[in-house]
Amino acid sequence: MKILFINGVNLNMTGVREKGVYGVQSLDEINSEIAAYFKGDECLFFQSNCEGDICSRIQSSKEEGIDGIVLNAGAYTHYSYAIRDAIASVSVPVVEVHMSNVHAREEFRSKSVLSEVCKGVICGFGKNSYILAAQSFKL
Repeated sequence: MKILFINGVNLNMTGVREKGVYGVQSLDEINSEIAAYFKGDECLFFQSNCEGDICSRIQSSKEEGIDGIVLNAGAYTHYSYAIRDAIASVSVPVVEVHMSNVHAREEFRSKSVLSEVCKGVICGFGKNSYILAAQSFKL
């Protein structure tokens, strides 16, 4: 199975910012753990702070033979209709993830414009949110 993990805006700062929310591990460390967990699968990792780059990466997924996308769009989750439309334009299933429980935080974080075009949403399990999302492609 070929799984693409996409991380959006500010997630490159994981392990540096808001450690009480996002933990102390860097995104590279988390990605290494995910790759080790899914050692029998091909895991690809992409992070960008640029909305258009995320859209382009989603759009190219089918041609690359991606079986599923795990997407943590960061703050783009709450207002990026461009990313929403990119998800809707591909047949590759996408699971929206958040490390924190967005429903237990500021009110604006509980609204996602992406959820209705995703296969599912997983939040609140820290770095394990990524693993749970990827496991859903195997069900």
